[in-house]
Amino acid sequence: MKEYNKEELISKYKEYLMPSVHTSFSEPLCLERGEGEFLYDVDGNKYLDFYTGIMVVISGHCNEKVTKAVSDQIQKLQHSTSFFINRPVVELAEKLAEITPGKLKQSFFVNSGSEAVEGAINLAQIYTKNNTVIGLQHGYHGRTLLTKTLTAISAWRQGATNISDIRYTPSAYCYRCPFNATPENCDVVCANYLNEVIQTQTSGEIACVVAETIQGVGGLITPPKDYFKILTEITKRYGGLLIIDEVQTGFGRTGGKMFAIEHYGVEPDIMTMAKGLANGFAIGAFISEQEIASCFAGPSVSTFGGNPVSAAAAVANIEYIEENDILTNSERMGSILKEKLLQLKEKYSIIGDVRGRGLYWGLELVKDKKTKEPAWEEAERMTQLCKDEGLIIGQSGSWFHVLRLGPPLNITEDRIGEGIEMLDLAFSRLK
Repeated sequence: MKEYNKEELISKYKEYLMPSVHTSFSEPLCLERGEGEFLYDVDGNKYLDFYTGIMVVISGHCNEKVTKAVSDQIQKLQHSTSFFINRPVVELAEKLAEITPGKLKQSFFVNSGSEAVEGAINLAQIYTKNNTVIGLQHGYHGRTLLTKTLTAISAWRQGATNISDIRYTPSAYCYRCPFNATPENCDVVCANYLNEVIQTQTSGEIACVVAETIQGVGGLITPPKDYFKILTEITKRYGGLLIIDEVQTGFGRTGGKMFAIEHYGVEPDIMTMAKGLANGFAIGAFISEQEIASCFAGPSVSTFGGNPVSAAAAVANIEYIEENDILTNSERMGSILKEKLLQLKEKYSIIGDVRGRGLYWGLELVKDKKTKEPAWEEAERMTQLCKDEGLIIGQSGSWFHVLRLGPPLNITEDRIGEGIEMLDLAFSRLK
């Protein structure tokens, strides 16, 4: 393989990739390798990774167990279309049936979260014989035409979004409540408003409601405990299915539970997943109750869905989580991270809100805590300052004003401390 220096990589990247393939930082980061919680660029610089490839590398870069499973599998069978059966995909499907909540049992494997959400919606429409889909404001679900239309963030809707029969209901954005309510007196009006949306914007019959458990791209919007119970009751009242999008929150990201929706005491009819499923290998899936799955007998196919190498990686990744009690570690380290982030909020007035769960946190930056004007320029500057300190974090929110933190789930307390020190230094340098 030809060696390139940083300048050559950046030049060729700009020449041969479309400009819409966005990169972070004033000078793009050119990565060479990853190891555990660290990334290394082509110049040998070392970075503590609190972004994990947008919540993907949940078990650490080049995890030994996952790497070995991939190495073993790739020497046996590298590809098998879904027209044929292979051992890793069967093992993975059985494992998902074991660890997912409620009656979820039968899976369909695809390549990405976008495809998983699209497939889940298609299944819901076939089962209910209704077409109307309801998403949440500030939600993000992908870049296919349907999932882009379902996305309710203007920056991610460029180009055509002309899928019909999609409506939107308020998310639980408590810091910027659209009803000007407070958690003490709101009576979860945002969830109850779904009833108004269905009665005024639909025929009264719906196919499904699609919701991220925590809205990652929307800015780590984390609903109160009763939100999904109310959403479920109203969805069922009008004949719809509840589709929970766990693409970013699945597999222990929120601590203590394998999936974030389990914290809310709700069992989805269909659930989607991708990202952290195989710790960096391309795979997505949607899983449903057997009764729902049985309505769609095909024919349907995904050429790369259930690829044996990706499936083997996913099985090994889930086993690693189980064998090393990663759910407990994610919960314990998440509590430590939360406390330290709240201390930063007291120290720096630009931090308007801290929210999240487990090892999934957002810091909403505002120019003024009274007006809550989004500080998106400062958020962009913060990601650069953190990189300069040796820390990689993300940027999200409908105005790109929320710092997004999601370290590997096997992170240690010492590494949490190091990351917070870097974040603190970056805030101190912010002008």
